Amino acid sequence: MTATETVFDGAKAEAFGGHIMSILKDGLLTSMVDIGHRTGLFTAAAEGWATSEQLAARAGLTERYVREWLGAVTTGGIVEYDKASEAFFLPPEHAALLATPAGVGPLAVANTVLAKHVHQIVQAFREGGGVPYTAFTPEFTDIMDAMGRGIFDTMLLDAYLPLAPGLAETLAAGARVADVACGTGHALVILARAFPASTFVGYDLDEHAIARARAEAAGAGLANVTFELVDVARLAATPPFDVVFVFDALHDQVKPDAVLARIHDALMPGGLLFMREPHAGDTLADNLPNPMAPVLYSLSTLHCLTVSLAHGVRASEAPSGNRWHGACWPRRASARPRCIRHRAAHSTRSTSPAPHGDASGRRGQLPNTTVALSAVS
Repeated sequence: MTATETVFDGAKAEAFGGHIMSILKDGLLTSMVDIGHRTGLFTAAAEGWATSEQLAARAGLTERYVREWLGAVTTGGIVEYDKASEAFFLPPEHAALLATPAGVGPLAVANTVLAKHVHQIVQAFREGGGVPYTAFTPEFTDIMDAMGRGIFDTMLLDAYLPLAPGLAETLAAGARVADVACGTGHALVILARAFPASTFVGYDLDEHAIARARAEAAGAGLANVTFELVDVARLAATPPFDVVFVFDALHDQVKPDAVLARIHDALMPGGLLFMREPHAGDTLADNLPNPMAPVLYSLSTLHCLTVSLAHGVRASEAPSGNRWHGACWPRRASARPRCIRHRAAHSTRSTSPAPHGDASGRRGQLPNTTVALSAVS
């Protein structure tokens, strides 16, 4: 691209004006989605047509606030409105995304919580460093639980496990299983209940998350699952694991290569790494057609990248091109979801640059790993 004399394009400016106002409008509407999720208004509106008074009574809320909220979500195209009866309704097509356990409500809550830290991230822009994970807890821990819980409830057993042939049978027969960066541990609670012959251990560095995980497991009366407060970059497993799960966590690690190295060493020969990560391209150019790319890059700026840079990784050391830190991992390194089977008996072709290194961050190839399942977006 060469420097040329620029001529102000009025039509382009007008079009961009509409675009940027749409972004700002949708940003404010995100807060309305947050309110509708937290108050139960979406669930109440999905039950049937109701006036603002009826909807407020249905949800147990103050009518004046409900009326104003309805003005926002109705003009925003979320809730339907009947002028004759002055009644409102959340149609089932919208309710599927806003009033179900696997809906997008928690993502709107995440936007609200992350926005509280913008001033800290602006400071990091100017001074370097980052915002540590502890600054986001316990709110962010609870949000991640809310975002993942419904998905695990509806998809873990019936949709995810079948993606790895033989995995369900391995778990049913009895296996030693880990969940690295397990968060509040709900995935392991589901697995421990479904596969009583297997033993499960979850690792995380968040005390609040581990406390919640232990409480849920105890409440479910499960004796085959435990949770440990551990820095997974220093993970050591004796005896080794048959299966290791990593759900949407590797890109958040300070040294993802070191974590992968620990997982590699913790797997027994023939063991399986099952990993779910954001599906992104290798470069910005690759991600331009991806409609979810703005979400991934924004989440990375507001959380994933800044957490990594807050813990001893200098910005100059963070590889460029989305290689390691941040939500936009390359397709070759991760996908949603995929599994990698470790075969110690012989070397096999690797279709991803699965990094291997020690805690110092040195990296190398793992020639004895192969992708057993291709990426699923």
